[in-house]
Amino acid sequence: MAEDTPQIAPQTETVVGAFRRWRRRWFWRLALGLFLLGAAVGIGIWQSGVWRVATTLSDVLNENKELKAALSRLTAEDQIGYAKVLHQEEVDGQLVTTIRFVETARGEMRRQVLQREYTIPGNVVHFDALIVRFPPQMVMDGEARALYLWRRIYGETMAPETAYPIESEGSEPVRYAGLLDGLPVPQRTLFWDAIWSLANDPQRLAEHGIRAVYGNAVYTRMEPGLIYVFRIGATGDFYVESIPDL
Repeated sequence: MAEDTPQIAPQTETVVGAFRRWRRRWFWRLALGLFLLGAAVGIGIWQSGVWRVATTLSDVLNENKELKAALSRLTAEDQIGYAKVLHQEEVDGQLVTTIRFVETARGEMRRQVLQREYTIPGNVVHFDALIVRFPPQMVMDGEARALYLWRRIYGETMAPETAYPIESEGSEPVRYAGLLDGLPVPQRTLFWDAIWSLANDPQRLAEHGIRAVYGNAVYTRMEPGLIYVFRIGATGDFYVESIPDL
């Protein structure tokens, strides 16, 4: 007589099925929990990053040894660039002047760091710069320093709002490339953003003793055969001087 094949009791099958269903639910709940935890950590990191960005500017400007050392490398300057007429012509009955503008290196008046050409209506040209002065307490050697940032060029019949840009506002000016290499990149970005913002809000950094001379523009009637040199006066303002183009 053949032996009977063992059979699993219905009750046992029910218990095993229930265990498997519980295990599947537990797995998906764990996966969901880990996902939500990761998302929360990510949001927390992002928020803390935003908070750091919001508070770093003050950290950059206050008691920052690297910034103090960088500003101390700013030396007294007597020339920050020059311009010359390439040609003048009548267009539709109006005089038009094409000029070449050159920005010179700090401490190296003969080395060009930026060169642009502009065509301006008329022959009277305005050159607009932003001068930013730092107090002695922000400089390592305790002597005040200044930055000179070229902003824009425009003709006598043009509104300043329609001027042609020289430097890209918000970016590191080419004359000061490498000046802040001792600072982390995020701090450099915050610094230059803040400095350029003084063009629209000269009092923004007043609490730190930083003063901005806004709208420091010089203008001159330009003629072929001359070089117009932009010099720094004893008071720190700049002016234009014309010399023969040899």
